[in-house]
Amino acid sequence: MTWETVAGVLGGLLLMYAVLLALLWGYARRHPATVTMKDALRLLPDLLRLIRRLVADRTVAVGVRIRLALLLAYLLSPIDLVPDFLPVIGYADDVVIVALVLRSVVARAGAEAVERHWPGTPEGLQLILKLAGLGTAR
Repeated sequence: MTWETVAGVLGGLLLMYAVLLALLWGYARRHPATVTMKDALRLLPDLLRLIRRLVADRTVAVGVRIRLALLLAYLLSPIDLVPDFLPVIGYADDVVIVALVLRSVVARAGAEAVERHWPGTPEGLQLILKLAGLGTAR
């Protein structure tokens, strides 16, 4: 492999990373009220308990439990796609990833499973379901 190939691959990866950062920054600017930092920090313990409970629930499909375990590992990992010290977009990648995984979990396991295992307040459940692309709890 020549140095031109390596430089081209690294340049392409850096370009893709820059595009990801720009898209996350644009999303965070257009949707500032999706989840505020205060809401995210307040919901984090309940969200982690929800994920743990769903992973332990044998009635939830194995694929869903694997996705949730990978999400939990990503959230607990000190390595992020976008470093959290960057203003605005530092936590936007976490919110986008959580929202995408929650959408897939709700689509596969159903909103009932999320509602059944939610340990927090009804307002927190509403916010989680909003993140998952649903309007309200039943």
